[in-house]
Amino acid sequence: MSKIIKNVAIIGAGFTGKQIASIAALYDFNVYLFDINLDTLTEAKKYISGFLKRKKKTDALKNVFYYSDMSETVSDADLVIEAVPENLELKRKVFSQIDNLAPTKTIIATNSSSYPVSRIESAVKRRDKVLNIHFYPPIPTRPMADIMRGSETSDETFEIGKNWIINIGCEPLIVKKECFGFVFNRIWHAVKKECIKMWAEGYADIEVIDKAWKIFTKMKLGPFTMMDGIGLDTAYAVEMSYYEESGDLKDKPPEAFKEMVERGDLGLKTGKGFYSWKKKK
Repeated sequence: MSKIIKNVAIIGAGFTGKQIASIAALYDFNVYLFDINLDTLTEAKKYISGFLKRKKKTDALKNVFYYSDMSETVSDADLVIEAVPENLELKRKVFSQIDNLAPTKTIIATNSSSYPVSRIESAVKRRDKVLNIHFYPPIPTRPMADIMRGSETSDETFEIGKNWIINIGCEPLIVKKECFGFVFNRIWHAVKKECIKMWAEGYADIEVIDKAWKIFTKMKLGPFTMMDGIGLDTAYAVEMSYYEESGDLKDKPPEAFKEMVERGDLGLKTGKGFYSWKKKK
């Protein structure tokens, strides 16, 4: 296995995938971005171009390639990062496809927000070459990533993954022992869970909760604003994964939250979530 990552493939060009692609391109990696949805790829190309122009790094645009064929995407990858929706069976399916198509040298990582890679690794043969590498968008303002082993991940794979995170200007958050939710996301889950319950049970308005968070933490965005940005379908899926893991009714997302998702009120991307959003003309 090569100890140097040069070619990075990203499976899923959505909210997080395009940001991972942008930051990897910024640090001079060759980036191969895949999505089955051509509109999503078009949006990702626009985002990445804008990001690199703002960073005065337009020369890196020549190193970013866009695909709707997974075999082309991973054919020469040193590292593949899966960034598809938070659905365990979907992630297992994608891992299996990558395993069948990518060279034997390739490391396969999941950007899952909650699932340990040990829940996915049985879908591949190269169990010594799998990792959790989980980012916290927006990546430029939150330059950190969880890194965690699977049950058979080699020391070499782990070190290569950790060094790659450092090489894209991020802090590797090392998880010493398998943990559902990893490092910060485990803390963030507790915050989200209580905020959503306070809203759903009528204890406080979202504006008040967001304001309290911003004053206390000095952050620009409150929890509800951040969830709207990520997408409430994603936020709900992550909260459900914690509930399914624990079986504790205290972890079950409120019905009011579920109803928002079922209505299609998914946040920024649909124009309405906890807040109303108007797209700039």
